[in-house]
Amino acid sequence: MSTTLNTEGRVLQGWDPEHEESWDSSIAWRTLWVSTIILFIGFATWYLVSAIAPVLNSIGFDLSTTQLYWLTSIPGLACGLFRLVFMFLPATMGTRRLVSMSSLLFIIPMFGWYFAVQNTDTPYWWLLVLAFITGIGGGVFSGFMPSTGYFFPKRLSGTALGLQAGLGNFGMSFIMLIAPWLMGVTLLGIGFVAPQRSGDGEALFVHNPAIVMVPWAIIMAVVAWVLLKDVPVKANFRQQIDIFGNKNTWILTAVYLMTFGAFSGFAAQLALIINNVFGSGSEFAATYAVEDLPRGAAYAFIGPFIGALVRAMWGPLCDKYGGAVWTFIGGAGMTVFTAIAALFLTPDSPDQYIWFLGSMLIMFFFTGLGNAGTFKQMPMILPKRQAGGVIGWTGAIGAFGPFIVGVLLSLMAPVIFFWGCVVFFAVATALVWIYYARPNAPFPG
Repeated sequence: MSTTLNTEGRVLQGWDPEHEESWDSSIAWRTLWVSTIILFIGFATWYLVSAIAPVLNSIGFDLSTTQLYWLTSIPGLACGLFRLVFMFLPATMGTRRLVSMSSLLFIIPMFGWYFAVQNTDTPYWWLLVLAFITGIGGGVFSGFMPSTGYFFPKRLSGTALGLQAGLGNFGMSFIMLIAPWLMGVTLLGIGFVAPQRSGDGEALFVHNPAIVMVPWAIIMAVVAWVLLKDVPVKANFRQQIDIFGNKNTWILTAVYLMTFGAFSGFAAQLALIINNVFGSGSEFAATYAVEDLPRGAAYAFIGPFIGALVRAMWGPLCDKYGGAVWTFIGGAGMTVFTAIAALFLTPDSPDQYIWFLGSMLIMFFFTGLGNAGTFKQMPMILPKRQAGGVIGWTGAIGAFGPFIVGVLLSLMAPVIFFWGCVVFFAVATALVWIYYARPNAPFPG
């Protein structure tokens, strides 16, 4: 039974999105757009290390391949841990404080990297610490998504969550796209900072990508504090952990580790994979003497851009046809094209690089389908009180993707890792079919 909606004050009284008379769409969409912009900045912060790491050695750092893999994997470990905290905050802090304070927290790692890259004597352990702190940028996802879920009815959950996650994910590709350009120019107000120098004497402003988003983080923190409101949803810790008694929590965790874990993991490591398999210093380069070797940093943004775009666009289709079918198609496509990409990881011809990159970009397309589908499924399959918690939990586990991918690539050859992914993707996709997507599935959604 609905109650009278009162939108005066910071807490929305009588709020119930499932009843039109107890829901205000303007407040819901305003909350979505403000928090999505801040989430965009957060994801850019999270992937700052992946944008900077490929050029560190060229400006005087002396890091091994293993050290670089670890450096770009630590933000994934941190993000997953931060998400385990943030998943409990929407019901305790409220949307307004959560979103505003998160935007200000992003400034800490931005300034840290701004100063660290200006001194090539910065110790490796401090770079690892700074890499860990950037994880908070992605960690807020598990607080923002459940919070947004409080503001929208189930019939719009696919669209709302797809837009927020997809547009937020653009922050990953954005920072990786603009970083190479920013490193080549001075920025207004900080041009007095001396550039770093590459081995051939080229001036590189590697500190620029770290500082460029700081003003926007401050502005959006103020905007969120002024414009956002809270939904009176309260739950203690014990009430929130009952999600672990629902088997769908564990199935969807495995599925989201496949979709977002692969999306975030390969996005973080793709530049290094390209450099180490096809770039200068690789066995390929030494054997085949290729003149124009690919530079991973120049192409790494394309994959996460495609995945984020698809995730944002597919929300309405998930609302119309259900999420399970798209999750299944996404998982099947990921399995096939990861297998195809694996065939080109021991190259014997320069042409194989294009086939590898093309296969990976198509794989990223299917991660977008899978990510959109899973987040439509959760509000439909799970009880309303548990849906937000499961979204936060699965988001936390999926965020370990960069860490898992980075660590495993430091321990084994890329081709072995890729075939291991193929097996995992196939198993997770089979679970989607058995429990959610097949005719007469026990939990359609």
